[in-house]
Amino acid sequence: MVQTNPITGQPLGPTDQSSKILTFDIAPKWSYTISPNAVLNVTGYVRRDAYNYYPSNDPFNDLGPANLQRQTVAQQRSLLNAGAVANLSYTKGIHNIKAGIMYEQTFLNENDQLGIIDATYNAPCLDMNAVPVNGFTDPSQCAAEGFQPSDTTNPNAPNSALYPLFNSTLLPYDLTRGGVRFPFVGHTDVKELAMYVQDNITLRNWSFNLGIRGDFYNGLATATQAEPRVAISYNIQKTNTVLRVSYARTLETPFNENLVLSSVGCSSDVLDPLLGCSSSSTTPLQPGFRNEFHAGLQQAIGKFLVIDGEYIWKYTHSAYDFSILGNTPIFFPIEWHNSKIPGFALRASVPVYHGFSALVVMSSVAARFFTPQISGAGATPSGSTGVFRIDHDEAFNMTAHMQYQTPWKRGPWFGFNWRYDSGLVAGSVPCYGIADFNNCPQSTTSNGLPAITMTNGAGIPFTADQEFQAGFTCNGMHATPTVALPSTCLASQFGSTLTQVPSPGTQNDDHNPARIAHRNLFDLAIGDGNLFKTDRYKWSAQVNFINLSNNYVLYNFLSTFSGTHYVTPRAITATIGFHF
Repeated sequence: MVQTNPITGQPLGPTDQSSKILTFDIAPKWSYTISPNAVLNVTGYVRRDAYNYYPSNDPFNDLGPANLQRQTVAQQRSLLNAGAVANLSYTKGIHNIKAGIMYEQTFLNENDQLGIIDATYNAPCLDMNAVPVNGFTDPSQCAAEGFQPSDTTNPNAPNSALYPLFNSTLLPYDLTRGGVRFPFVGHTDVKELAMYVQDNITLRNWSFNLGIRGDFYNGLATATQAEPRVAISYNIQKTNTVLRVSYARTLETPFNENLVLSSVGCSSDVLDPLLGCSSSSTTPLQPGFRNEFHAGLQQAIGKFLVIDGEYIWKYTHSAYDFSILGNTPIFFPIEWHNSKIPGFALRASVPVYHGFSALVVMSSVAARFFTPQISGAGATPSGSTGVFRIDHDEAFNMTAHMQYQTPWKRGPWFGFNWRYDSGLVAGSVPCYGIADFNNCPQSTTSNGLPAITMTNGAGIPFTADQEFQAGFTCNGMHATPTVALPSTCLASQFGSTLTQVPSPGTQNDDHNPARIAHRNLFDLAIGDGNLFKTDRYKWSAQVNFINLSNNYVLYNFLSTFSGTHYVTPRAITATIGFHF
């Protein structure tokens, strides 16, 4: 469907939003040798990052699907970080001691200009089918034209995420009704002080790393934290085994990106409805703390295999995530009650043997977050303590690489890479479930049978192109970029070729969320570092085959940060180099 300008009625042009980052960084360092055993280092630094986000020249060209962008936004944001670090290193016998102090200030400036460009978003009037109509600025104008008001006096008004009730506070900033962009200006100065001391003790086959750090954080919220750290390893030389464990307590400070907007935005009558705030009070992000544990093993098996494995537990109280400003590309930090992120990493390598070498890396991460949201824009301090997984949670992934160099290093080398991914969480995929453990707002019925609406969690319909991008199907029919599936599909007939959809009634945000479909990807490389076997001047050549089997697969779907991406299709690149 071609979208039109709500004022002129002409077809809209292509979106032309862009961003720019300008950075400078200065960090002079001074070192002084106090004695053969002690060294003092002092570093000062100043870094400034300026981020600018530019809308299209015609703001209405920014209009996208209702679940992507209904406002035009411009942003000028800067971060100036200045501070100094001093540390003293002392080595004597079995001890390697280091102590230091750090002080820094971060100056945050945020400027946003936001305007509504969807005439249906804040419409005062509805037609007889409860669909918003353009051309009005007050619900009192509706009846005379045969329309109904979109306010609390009308029980038929949808009052949904797609068609919310008319809000007179937003009218001056509705560009479809002659408004201008709303300006938001925010500033804060974050001060941080840290002091630490640590000692790395080597005693025969033992290694102990003991330390403690103290952090003082003073921004829109304040916090102090004493943070002990301990790591122990033991080398069993007879079996070529190294065992290690560690613990660290850390102060988790809020992300700086749009920190002011997130912390005070709900107190703005204009931003409050766009941010989905539960109240008009400010909800500054509070620093949290994390307990992190590691347990690992390194084992050499003969001369031809080395295995290194580690299990990790990260338990965070007050855990950070991100949300978005209205329906725009601007995101900001929010804070959940806590998170638990356990996972493992395994690496096995084969050293070069007769020209052959190999490496395999495996990992798993569970990113479990617990409600309620406790701070940041839209905070809902009361509510259930459910569990959900954010979109970088993945049960298993593996990369294996093998390489062979022809004898005497006089010929070409061959490399082969195999990547397997079990699939990231894809929370935007619709599902069916009406039990307490389900979270499927798309659940409905059709002729008395369980069915799914083709909408996101807020009830806003997917576009045909979005359904196509996710490979959605209904009763064997595939969505196309221009033809959507029926608005309601029987749960037993709904599926996807690119995502893993939980069976009807089995979805669970913690134990069985929707995911991107698993995939296997293969790459091949062939190269020669010295084509003509010369000594002083050398020519090299390399050819890479990416996604050799040309698999058509998703990487993510409607991610908060980056939207939807596919894995790179088959690509062939060739490189020639001259070395002198």
